[in-house]
Amino acid sequence: MKHFTLPQTDISAPNVVLGLMRIAEKTDDEVRELIHTARDAGIDFVDHADIYGPDLHSCERRFAEAMQLTPSQRDELTIQTKAGIVTDGPYFDFSYEHIMTSVEGSLAALQTDRIDILLLHRPDALVEPEEVAKAFDELEASGKVRAFGVSNHTPRQIDLLKKYVRQPIVANQLQLSITHSPIVAQGVSTNMLAEQQSATLDGGGIVDYCRLNDITIQAWSPFQAGFFNGVFLGSPDYPELNAVIDRLAARYGVPPIAIATAWITRHPANIQVVLGTTSPDRVAGAALGSDLPLTRAEWYELFRAAGHLVP
Repeated sequence: MKHFTLPQTDISAPNVVLGLMRIAEKTDDEVRELIHTARDAGIDFVDHADIYGPDLHSCERRFAEAMQLTPSQRDELTIQTKAGIVTDGPYFDFSYEHIMTSVEGSLAALQTDRIDILLLHRPDALVEPEEVAKAFDELEASGKVRAFGVSNHTPRQIDLLKKYVRQPIVANQLQLSITHSPIVAQGVSTNMLAEQQSATLDGGGIVDYCRLNDITIQAWSPFQAGFFNGVFLGSPDYPELNAVIDRLAARYGVPPIAIATAWITRHPANIQVVLGTTSPDRVAGAALGSDLPLTRAEWYELFRAAGHLVP
């Protein structure tokens, strides 16, 4: 498993992360098997959010109840969670009061005294960055949060926060897979008038912006074909792509899910892949793509097979 120091922090992070949004109904043994499989593969970074599960903080609570981490075991893990979505509505709330209340709820649910990374969960159109800054200052000063980031934010939304927030924005969690990759594909076909792929959907080059500003991209839904409409692996809708994936999997002696992971980790931006599966076998398989050395030709072959234009 490839690890790197998360820029602007002292956190050693793997480039494959275990997302825990689907564990609310899992038994203690199932949660422990999932976590232990990830740890055996070198994944020591877990991703939560206050809204994951049927009730507020329920997946965070399920994790803590099942794992019953000792202080030393807690120190071995990087725990990330998110705040800002209100499910009643739904709507977004980046107010000082909401952020502080959410973090206190996450700390209690996770049975920990600190959150390693707190992300603002999707942009709030009504954001008042002074309130975000006040919350971040208090959370950092109290030791309750070590580092801060965002999810699904554009360059300008991040710049607005940075005008007021003293702490570095260390991560931006964005949807990215071989088939759902406008943040990468747009730059390949820039300024091609007749090509939809050339349209800017992210506010202007978010991948390059993050690289320039030492912000780590975290890829969510790394195996989804589109926006929560099924996976592309093994799908009859993507025969050409799966043929290439299967051939490369045989060449490298790994399962297909490792190739799908490697397509993301091969990118020089040091992107973290956030797994959403609760299958220990799929976690172990995906982890094999952490440092699998796809060539440029192989990376672009997968890109073309997914239907993207290479001019």
